[in-house]
Amino acid sequence: MQPLLGYMRRYRWGYVWGTLSCVVTNIIWVQFPAVLGNAVNRIEHGTTHKEVLLLAGLLVLISLAKGIFLYTQRWVLIGISRDIELDLRNDLFRKLEQQDSGFYQRYRTGDIMARMTNDLNAVRMLLGPGLMYSANTIFLSVFAMFFMIRISPYLTLVALAPMPLASILVQYFGSRIHSRFERIQASFSDISAQAQENYSGARLVRAFAREESEISIFERLNREYIRRSLRLVQLMGMLWPTLEFVLGISMIITLLVGGHLVISGRINVGEFVAFNTYMILLIWPIIAVGWVINIFERGTASVKRIDELLHAEPSIDDRAADSSIGHDTVLKGEIEFRHLNFSYGDTPVLRDISLRIPAGSSLAIVGPTGCGKSTLVNLISRIYDAPEGALLIDGRPVRDYPLDVLRRNIGMVPQETFLFSETIRENLAFGAPQATQEDLLEAAEAAHIRQEFEEFPQGFQTMVGERGVTLSGGQKQRSAIARALVRRPAILILDDALASVDTYTEERILGGLHRFTASSTTILISHRVSTVRNADQIAVLDHGRIVELGRHEELLALDGYYASLFQKQQLEEELTVAG
Repeated sequence: MQPLLGYMRRYRWGYVWGTLSCVVTNIIWVQFPAVLGNAVNRIEHGTTHKEVLLLAGLLVLISLAKGIFLYTQRWVLIGISRDIELDLRNDLFRKLEQQDSGFYQRYRTGDIMARMTNDLNAVRMLLGPGLMYSANTIFLSVFAMFFMIRISPYLTLVALAPMPLASILVQYFGSRIHSRFERIQASFSDISAQAQENYSGARLVRAFAREESEISIFERLNREYIRRSLRLVQLMGMLWPTLEFVLGISMIITLLVGGHLVISGRINVGEFVAFNTYMILLIWPIIAVGWVINIFERGTASVKRIDELLHAEPSIDDRAADSSIGHDTVLKGEIEFRHLNFSYGDTPVLRDISLRIPAGSSLAIVGPTGCGKSTLVNLISRIYDAPEGALLIDGRPVRDYPLDVLRRNIGMVPQETFLFSETIRENLAFGAPQATQEDLLEAAEAAHIRQEFEEFPQGFQTMVGERGVTLSGGQKQRSAIARALVRRPAILILDDALASVDTYTEERILGGLHRFTASSTTILISHRVSTVRNADQIAVLDHGRIVELGRHEELLALDGYYASLFQKQQLEEELTVAG
């Protein structure tokens, strides 16, 4: 419960009113057996019809008042649990939005979704029904025992003698419920992850005819989830009947010992009826103990899983940022790498990178797959963190800039294009909500996609489906380029962003980019010489090092990797034309 105390303090006055309502509810309700016992005594010794009606009316009034305050406590306490659930979900989403890419390599999407849904629901049950029924159980038990002791301390003692056994049972079953529920939640995360991956990769599953295999895997995970759930149900099925058995023993003792006390004249019939009614009132609290224990063990297991996400600190943050840099700062776009080395764990990726990219110029990066091209540009936007002092923007270390300032000045088109399940317009304006329709049209024109969008039946209001499923690969890439251009960024990064378009479309896009980003620093990653040949600088990466650097003609003269790549692609084009 410790991680939830901060949330509970926000609603402390609500908990105060809910607790007061709970106290009043039970104070009223414990009057019912006393009035009933008094009525029995009066009837036994003779009374009038009017007095019987008054006593009956009093019982109805007690039930009505109890119902009003019961409704109040439920409305307040259950309402608070919903409010805390809302706060938790918002805080979790905010925390997830702040995490770096490494976090999403450690946690599967399905696991995160399970914690955001199933675990949050368990926490809500803990903070709402769990606390409410716990309070009701405690107050009703205390108040009922007070009146029972007033009737007969001896009868109360022997009637409640089996209760320590109930406490032992609760402790025994509670620890096992907790461990079993933790395993159930882990299993539910596996199911969620498997389902999410299959829904996202539905095309690939069908392409490789893996439907039956994936169904078999999901069925196995589902059966394991059911098996673990049934084991918990079996445990709960043993707990409640056992508690009811203990209560039954108490009722038998009450009947035998209480009947003897009535016969011996130590208590009257009305008191015996009232005492038995108090015992009946305790039936639900004792049974509820099992249900509350179940809620608490589920809830505390889920709190642990949620708290793990809430306390996951991103490895990339703003703690070293310069507070003097204003929120609306516009970068010039000069980038400099100074003897930069970078590794993923113990695996070196970039080695001794020294490179200066003047503001407003263009840099193209080529090289074999896995040489570190994407890693290099990801350091600029701090997807990964460069070593201290190894990367400067506008002459200042990149860590001086708050993340929102830095990334707002960068337009990035990653290798893997992602579009939201929204309209084309909303996707293009994702990074620039203030963009006008004219801004969107200009960016779409520069990305050579405007005409195709306008030919759609609903134009820019066309829904693109999840991950842009209704668009072709080339249309998705050009949409991503337009989305980056709408921001009119100081730094534009295109990470193999033209791989899915033909050479004619590529040439049109490059021409549009040149006009649209004349004042931007542009970085192009590509395997095509046709894409990079007009760049101000071309860097060739191999095994994490810059092995060639210069303009197109200069690199051809070196007769190295770049010249070889150029010759191969020229030959391919000639063969294509000839064939």
